[in-house]
Amino acid sequence: MGDGDAIKSSPTIAIWESNNKDGISLYIHLPFCESGCTYCGCNTRITKNHRVEQPYINAVLKEWNIYLNLLDDVPVIRELHLGGGTPTFFTAENLKLLIGGLLKTASIHPKAEFSFEAHPANTTVDHLEVLYTLGFRRLSLGVQDFDPKVQEIINRYQSFEQVKIVTQQARRIGYTSINFDLIYGLPLQTTHGLITTLHQVAELRPERIAFYSYAHVPWLKAGQRKFTEMDLPDAHEKSRLYATGRNLLKSFGYEEIGMDHFALPGDALIKAECAGKLHRNFMGYTQQHTQLLIGLGVSSISDSLYAFAQNVKVLEEYLEIIKQGELPVFKGHLLTDEDLIIRQHILDIMCNGYTGWNHHTQYSTAIFEGIERLQALADDELIRLNSRGLEVTPLGKRFLRNVCMCLDARLWQNKPTSQLFSMSI
Repeated sequence: MGDGDAIKSSPTIAIWESNNKDGISLYIHLPFCESGCTYCGCNTRITKNHRVEQPYINAVLKEWNIYLNLLDDVPVIRELHLGGGTPTFFTAENLKLLIGGLLKTASIHPKAEFSFEAHPANTTVDHLEVLYTLGFRRLSLGVQDFDPKVQEIINRYQSFEQVKIVTQQARRIGYTSINFDLIYGLPLQTTHGLITTLHQVAELRPERIAFYSYAHVPWLKAGQRKFTEMDLPDAHEKSRLYATGRNLLKSFGYEEIGMDHFALPGDALIKAECAGKLHRNFMGYTQQHTQLLIGLGVSSISDSLYAFAQNVKVLEEYLEIIKQGELPVFKGHLLTDEDLIIRQHILDIMCNGYTGWNHHTQYSTAIFEGIERLQALADDELIRLNSRGLEVTPLGKRFLRNVCMCLDARLWQNKPTSQLFSMSI
């Protein structure tokens, strides 16, 4: 189902029902940024007017109250993540109002994990201390690249010293896990510059590193038109950047996890992967596994395992719908039996590097079509493919996304009329 009105008018049980005793996940989208990063593909609103904070907080809390009326019991929060945008655009006091308003209407699971994204250039001790007192222990800093030329063209400025100060302050306060986001394939990025950045990152020793591929989508994000394909590394150079970064991170003692992620030995994600309990949702890789993820705020996506639903993407529209006391969902999809089979295969590959065809016994034409597409990857020794299932080889790990794409039936159905948002390398 792709009709938002149908979702809002249908019984909400199919979308929002969950096993509440195991806890739910919450994602809160905070879209505001004081300046626009030209590489960014996220839903953002650029403004220096901080008077937007309070009305937005009020709207998110009102949206949460709508969900509270749909849930039978007091929700048990197991996972909470603040994304954006720039969550640290908001003052520490306003973040306290937002999170405090959510938590006073919910229980917190004994194994709950709270995390937030932050810009190193505007994250203060107050931000860190207030969120720590509210239960946050994980911090993700958007670093991307320390090369001054790259920072200038992507309009994203934070010095190594600023990142160092925030990292040290967070550890002193008691944060137990710090993640750095890095990107390869950025305009004007060079191998030498990336190596310098990674050595600086290694000096600060974050527990986790996300090493993402830059997605060039100027037809979706006008800010990316401030540079051209001529400023970007070509396919060969981008592949070199990835290989250089991956090898360096492994030489620094980081272990690779699924797609795009690395962590130090002993990290909870590595333990989960070894135990076969690694999970991936819209917030990324996690050792938590909840059936229900509720997305709050403009453009947020919710997932009940059996359905997806996305909020409207325009801020003013979101605020107006909330004002009317309605859910701001504008589109969604109820998963078919075949969707569920494909989803589980893709999750198995993303999280474990293998999947078994007999693991899901129901017949699926789409899986047989996907196996035919996978044969080319098997010929290139990227996967081991047989009648029992597939296993990703060490060589194929960097092409994990390609493997999953072969099984994504809806991607292939829409391929002739759509452009891919993110390329594999």
